[in-house]
Amino acid sequence: MNDRPLVRVDRPSPGVAVLTVDSPPRNAFTRDVGAAFFAAFEPLDADLDVRCVVITGAGTAFLAGGDLRLQQSLKTPEDNEAYVNHPESLSAAMRRVEESRVPVIAAVNGPVAGGGLEFALGCDVRLAATTASFVAAGVNVGLILSWYRLPRTIGLGPAKQMLLTGAPCDAATAERWGLVTAVHELGDLLPAAIALAERIASRAPLSVELTKACANRAFDLTTEEASAVQREKFLEMLATRDHHEALDAFFDRRRPAFERW
Repeated sequence: MNDRPLVRVDRPSPGVAVLTVDSPPRNAFTRDVGAAFFAAFEPLDADLDVRCVVITGAGTAFLAGGDLRLQQSLKTPEDNEAYVNHPESLSAAMRRVEESRVPVIAAVNGPVAGGGLEFALGCDVRLAATTASFVAAGVNVGLILSWYRLPRTIGLGPAKQMLLTGAPCDAATAERWGLVTAVHELGDLLPAAIALAERIASRAPLSVELTKACANRAFDLTTEEASAVQREKFLEMLATRDHHEALDAFFDRRRPAFERW
């Protein structure tokens, strides 16, 4: 009997956690994987010592998306509603990552399609291996996916090309379009993602968390609303001990010691 966990958590350095989905051969997000993902991610988001999380896939795939076998078994509107509204679905996991306290980096180590692409879009930063490919697969399987987040990430023209064709986009094109911020050889991908996570984890944590939350709203606010939020949150950060520690460390020519207040 294989008792290997479907989702592994490693702590490679202070403040950084790596969450690896291990559901061969393509890391499809089954119900069991969903339950394992939430069981792993919730404690990380609650642990204030964790300041950045890297998510990747085991083997040669990142995330394949939803469980197509399960989708094939759905027979009634009630089945469809239960599938879409399941609390541990892939879409629920993507929203949880997007709305989480902790910044999340997707280390896309291989093919990602459909709901897997949607999940990657819910992460804050995406890095890719040269072996990665990206498919907005909704039109390939008679569904609709990624039409909201993909245009906001890469622009309407490139997004429509991916969304309407269902054709694969290679890593180099993904970098050119801004879908990922860097491309690495497969063996260098996870170290690069961890190094980026360590950099994020070394910044003022309250500032990082609030910046993520505000940036998630950037496309939804008017100029006036954004100005009001900026003023409110800037004043909030001015009053923190971490802000003053950063200034003291700068003038003392030392590393700051942030304490979340």
